[in-house]
Amino acid sequence: MASVNKVILVGNCGRDPEIRYLPSGQAVANVSVATSSKRKDKNSGEMIEDTQWHRVTFYDRLAEIAGEYVKKGRPIYVEGRLKYGVYTDKTTGVEKNTVDIIATELQLLGGREGMGAPSGGGEEGGGYGRPAAAQRAAAPAAAQRPATAAPAKGGFDDMDDDIPF
Repeated sequence: MASVNKVILVGNCGRDPEIRYLPSGQAVANVSVATSSKRKDKNSGEMIEDTQWHRVTFYDRLAEIAGEYVKKGRPIYVEGRLKYGVYTDKTTGVEKNTVDIIATELQLLGGREGMGAPSGGGEEGGGYGRPAAAQRAAAPAAAQRPATAAPAKGGFDDMDDDIPF
């Protein structure tokens, strides 16, 4: 039976990414992401905001992209998987548990402040991730199609299939 370990977060960065390089040359970036939810207290009727902090780790090219574009306070979308660990606190000697999110996808949300481009929404290249095998396999197949020169017939036959927007 197959299993699934998938996390999706949409939240704000709590600090600028910390980038380091392993001895193998692999880039690693760590960032904290805050997610918030609101609920109404049953007794007082007041709205209570609950903020959760998540430790997110990026590797390889995704780490370099995060280091360049992710900044404190910026909203981001992250997909990844959970990784549990244990470490011993150096000051108390007590074992503590950790939960990290190993990111496989990153999308920058919000405007493009400070990047030299006007703010705007839409799907304008904010998404980054590890390419899926299916996407890599589809690209060469598309490039191998033979080019055929069809005579101009007029009407809809000579129109491009590409949508202009």
